Amino acid sequence: MWNHGTLERNSIILIVCILLTVAVGGLVEIAPLFYLENTIEKVQGMRPYSPLELAGRNIYIREGCYNCHSQQVRPLRDEVERYGHYSLAAESMYDHPFQWGSKRSGPDLARVGGKYSDEWQRNHLINPRSVVPESIMPPYANLARNELHVPDIKALLETNALVGVPYTDEMIANAAADLMAQADANSDGAEAVAARYPKAQVRDFDGDPKKVSEMDALIAYLQMLGTLVDFSTYEPASKDNIR
Repeated sequence: MWNHGTLERNSIILIVCILLTVAVGGLVEIAPLFYLENTIEKVQGMRPYSPLELAGRNIYIREGCYNCHSQQVRPLRDEVERYGHYSLAAESMYDHPFQWGSKRSGPDLARVGGKYSDEWQRNHLINPRSVVPESIMPPYANLARNELHVPDIKALLETNALVGVPYTDEMIANAAADLMAQADANSDGAEAVAARYPKAQVRDFDGDPKKVSEMDALIAYLQMLGTLVDFSTYEPASKDNIR
C-alpha cells in the first residue's frame, strides 16, 4: 500500500517526488512572467533622473551613503507615520542599482526631498553635528570644494537607456548642457531642463553660483527623492497607474 512511509524509506522515490514538486512549483511561479510585459506598476509622475540628479546619485553611491541610509519606506504603521507613504516599486524602476537597503544607522531617505532646505542640506553635509548634535555621520565638506566633473554624462545616459531607462535622443544629446543648466536658474537652458524633466528643481544648490560642485549634484539628487509621485492623488487601482 502506498503511503508516506514508503516514500520516506525509498530515497530514490523521495528524490524524484521532490524534483517533481519543485519543477511544478517553479513552472507555476515562473511561466506567467513570460506573458507579462512589465511586472512593475507604472505610476504617474515617474521619470528618468536628470543628468545632474544622476551625477548626484553616483556621488551618493561613491561616498557609500547607502551603507547607513536606506531608501525604502516599508508598509508598516511606524514607518509610514515617521517617513510618509510607503515606497512603490515604480519609484525605483530607473535605479541601477536600486538603493532599498535594510541598514539604518541614519534615517531612511526615500522621502527626504523637500523636507529640508538647501541650506540645511549644505550645513548637514559640511558639519552634520551643527544641525543634528547626536549625528554620527562623517563630514563631506570636500564636496563643496570639488567641481563637478562628469565628462562621460552622455555615455552614462546612453548606458542607462540600454537597460531600459527611457532617455530620448534629445535628452542624451543635451545631457552635458542640462547638467550645468540645472544648477543655474538664470541659465539659458533652465527652461529646457524643466521641460525635459518635469518637476526638476533648477537652482544653485550649494550656495556658490561661481561653480557647479559635487555638492550641487548630491543636493539636487536628495531634493528630488520622493517628490515625483503626488501621493495626495495616488490611487493604486487607478487606470492611469495600471498599464
